[in-house]
Amino acid sequence: MTAEKRYELPDLAAMERLGKGIAKALRPGDVIALEGGLGAGKTTLARGIIAALGYPGEVPSPTFTIIETYDAPPLQLPVVHADFYRLNDPSEVDEIGLDDYREGAALIAEWPDHAGGFAHEPGCLSITLEIACETEDAGRIAIARAGADWLGRLP
Repeated sequence: MTAEKRYELPDLAAMERLGKGIAKALRPGDVIALEGGLGAGKTTLARGIIAALGYPGEVPSPTFTIIETYDAPPLQLPVVHADFYRLNDPSEVDEIGLDDYREGAALIAEWPDHAGGFAHEPGCLSITLEIACETEDAGRIAIARAGADWLGRLP
């Protein structure tokens, strides 16, 4: 069973509000699977979630490191932020030891399809980000699909 919800994100403040809402509902073991093209706002939303969980510093994009970890404290719960864009095959997830990182933590996954996807997990909240129109300062649209464990927790 899944639920779907659409969010209009006309500006950065709206993206940050969505990040705060997700952070309030986030639990260890959850996956936030962020989908969308280049520049759609995946990393921006991930930064908003991590900041709302209490991280005071800059949140770098894990494009080159693939995985960045954030401990609790200062966060309310441990978070693994992963960008799977550079993976050539989903089997590479095993090589980087993703399961070890995930133990007791929430996972924010950019380009989840490159890692084989997470939508089959009941704790997965899949969010597809789209650019509202083709201008530089265009807003975004987020379409969230909630796994069974997210029902009743969508912000």
